[in-house]
Amino acid sequence: MDASEITMAIQDRLCQAATLLVYQGVLGDRIGKSFLELLESLSTQDRLTCLYAYGRWFQALAARGQSWQEYLVAQILADANPFSQQAQQVPLTDLPAPLVAAAQQDLMVLHSLYQFSGEQIAKWVQIAAQLSAPPVAWNSGKIADTPPIFTSLATLAAHYRQHGVGIFAGDRAFRWQSGKLVGIHHPDPIQLSELVGCESQKAVLLQNTDFLLAGYPALHVLLYGSRGAGKSSLVKALLNHYRESQLRLIEVAKSDLADLPAIADQLRPVPQKFILFVDDLSFEEDDEAFKALKVVLEGNITARPQNLVVYATSNRRHLIREFFGDRPRPRDADEIQVWDTVQEKLSFSDRFGLSLTFEPADQTTYLEIIHHLAAQAKINLTPEDLEYRALQWATRHNGRSGRTARQFIDFLRSELAISEPSISRVC
Repeated sequence: MDASEITMAIQDRLCQAATLLVYQGVLGDRIGKSFLELLESLSTQDRLTCLYAYGRWFQALAARGQSWQEYLVAQILADANPFSQQAQQVPLTDLPAPLVAAAQQDLMVLHSLYQFSGEQIAKWVQIAAQLSAPPVAWNSGKIADTPPIFTSLATLAAHYRQHGVGIFAGDRAFRWQSGKLVGIHHPDPIQLSELVGCESQKAVLLQNTDFLLAGYPALHVLLYGSRGAGKSSLVKALLNHYRESQLRLIEVAKSDLADLPAIADQLRPVPQKFILFVDDLSFEEDDEAFKALKVVLEGNITARPQNLVVYATSNRRHLIREFFGDRPRPRDADEIQVWDTVQEKLSFSDRFGLSLTFEPADQTTYLEIIHHLAAQAKINLTPEDLEYRALQWATRHNGRSGRTARQFIDFLRSELAISEPSISRVC
């Protein structure tokens, strides 16, 4: 293939890429843009421009750690566009015919781009830049068999329904930050099997989450009680328990509770199921966040989205602070129905459909947690020695709780690993 033939082939690919109608976003990031710039430079046969463009494309792929083919497939599976957004909610046969036809056309174009190999691109760069040898090719070699997403819209639509699109395709945990959802790429790996002493609360929370995932009405949940009892860990462990489901977890800080109605509206049309996780919840009097949360819990004239619930943790049973001065004593200019105000404060937690209580761990429960975690960590100590150390730790540190038990086991595992190198580390 000489330079003129390369130019014609490249220009043909550029024209094809320009015809993308619904999957334009696939080539919209750094790798995609650098690839189009490389094709443009190859078509002009400018030596230096071509070499610089190839370097930028190579570096972008290297930073991602993917081949061109892997990148392209990942982009298609995550791209949020009119076809993918509707295909995850509506049967393929019910989608508008022009939209389906446009998606099919775009996939044909993307398949032609998928067939480029690193070796082929490097060879073209060698010819265009008149090099004596081709530059290093990124992940060169045989192209993998054509994935079914290029040939079966039904397969692609099924993927969108199961895994979502856009930000929800890439991550399962998020935080609401500066008015938008931000993906958490490395969520807490805590497992339900690691949590001991809260079996009844665990069973209720799992059942309620099953209702949510099955599309039935699920209740908002308040988890309250002793610090370090595993309230937050239990909520976070749900994400790992339902790893293969449509469940997503969104952490909302108390300072952002005023945004809850906006978050709910954003999630309403999405098929995934969401837990809005609010940790360490409590309010001062006349707190605006209180009003925003009340709207989400009880609803207003707008119907509550059926694909989300609020799971909140608190060390307080009554979430709004009450003072003795709030209690009714007849004075001039006092509210006449002051008991109504007091009752509104005390009853706010009742607006959660479920309230799960976490009692302080007694010594028996604390030691049960210690033995369970020690077994998982493969700590080789006699039961007597383990219990003695655990009780000493609780006395000198934060008292008996699940959190204290985990801190003790983490410390003990590290201590034993350093003092006895033969003990294997457990990740």
